[in-house]
Amino acid sequence: MEQRKAEVERKTKETDIKIVLNIDSSEKPVINTSLPFFDHILYSMAFHGGFYLNIQASGDIEVDPHHLVEDTGLVLGDAFKAAAAVSEKAIARFGHFIIPMDDSLSEVTIDACGRPYLVYRAEYPQERAGNFDIFLLKEFLKAFSDRAGLNLHAECRYGENSHHMAEALFKAMGKALAEAYRPFDMVLSTKGFLNK
Repeated sequence: MEQRKAEVERKTKETDIKIVLNIDSSEKPVINTSLPFFDHILYSMAFHGGFYLNIQASGDIEVDPHHLVEDTGLVLGDAFKAAAAVSEKAIARFGHFIIPMDDSLSEVTIDACGRPYLVYRAEYPQERAGNFDIFLLKEFLKAFSDRAGLNLHAECRYGENSHHMAEALFKAMGKALAEAYRPFDMVLSTKGFLNK
């Protein structure tokens, strides 16, 4: 089977982002957004998902990291959509994973059906992880699910440490993505097709 990979770039007055994704390669991820905690959780997502991800992103973070975080979600969503389209083989479509990390437990469920919808539930005890504003994760998840065409349910069930909760969530998302995009023998839809 041809490897499902894509290279997507987006350049605006606010951000400059290039992403290379290979769903079928477990090569070590390379992440550079100039936001250390964001790099950390994106790396964790790709590493535990078993897919290659190279993100080179810069932006007007001196104004606010919001643009960079949201636009990274948009470009990553475009990359998943493009990479999946490389092969005509069907995908498993559904993915679900629960990950513990010390005090926290986080869960992600995905339907890669082409109909974007986000349900995000998390009550973080600290507003920041390092110098990263945790509320920005919702902007990333919304942008990513919209552009990838994912029905994405992401929940931090509980936790005492915002870093642990978010990291567990992104590890779970990596595993759920790997499950959802796993090649499958038939199209899992009563319509007979997905993404149309």
